[in-house]
Amino acid sequence: MRVLFDTNIVLDVLLARQPFVGPASELFGLVEQSRIEGFLCATTITTVDYLLLQSLSRSDAQQALRKLMSLFEIAPVNRVVLEEALKSKLTDFEDAVLDQAGRLAGAEVVVTRNQKDFRHASLKILGPDEFLSSFQESTKKRS
Repeated sequence: MRVLFDTNIVLDVLLARQPFVGPASELFGLVEQSRIEGFLCATTITTVDYLLLQSLSRSDAQQALRKLMSLFEIAPVNRVVLEEALKSKLTDFEDAVLDQAGRLAGAEVVVTRNQKDFRHASLKILGPDEFLSSFQESTKKRS
């Protein structure tokens, strides 16, 4: 299963934001174990870099980005993604870009804590706990 992670999920892990770090870390674990194929939007990488540089050295921030990029595939942002995002029913352009980048990369679902912002998304939208529950349920059915 191809899953696109919203920026807030990544930041929950990197910044150990309570009470969200637990479920977000579980999601990262599924990617590390190759149980799901994790994607990040290219814009997530630039946003994370900017935010990491607020509290880390350039070297430490780059190391964190390298780790992310070794773990996740990157959903590219190109002209097609931006044009489709402009046509999207999503009111927040950044969310529309993420949705369209995921769609064009073949993601099946976006995991985010801001589900209400993705009300008219083209992809299925789930919160971290909701995704983990449905993943565990589908795993049990296959066993």
